Amino acid sequence: MKVKDFKDLKVWQKGIEIVDKIYTITAKFPKEEVYGLSSQTRKAAVSIPSNIAEGFLRHHTKEYKQFLYIALGSCAELDTQVIISNRRKYMTKAELEELTEDINHETRMLVSLTNKI
Repeated sequence: MKVKDFKDLKVWQKGIEIVDKIYTITAKFPKEEVYGLSSQTRKAAVSIPSNIAEGFLRHHTKEYKQFLYIALGSCAELDTQVIISNRRKYMTKAELEELTEDINHETRMLVSLTNKI
């Protein structure tokens, strides 16, 4: 069955879930991080499903894969920012562990999708 809309992709849906969690957690960050770590973390999270969506609508497989690779890079960036946030005590260990698992799951799904197309 051919997927007709990027919103039907489980990898895109998981990306949106991650964005929701990141926004909830970063809302509790200190005010001085509004334009720093909080903003960067949100941008990295938003970049994941955004690049999946943009790539999906490209006409060529090579372009689609390039956007999936960008989403993979954003996963690595987000993973790093989550670790820093935990080290700065801006998020709990439980939040770190949950987000790390979510990001790892998203990464695995992106790699799988990239290999399939």
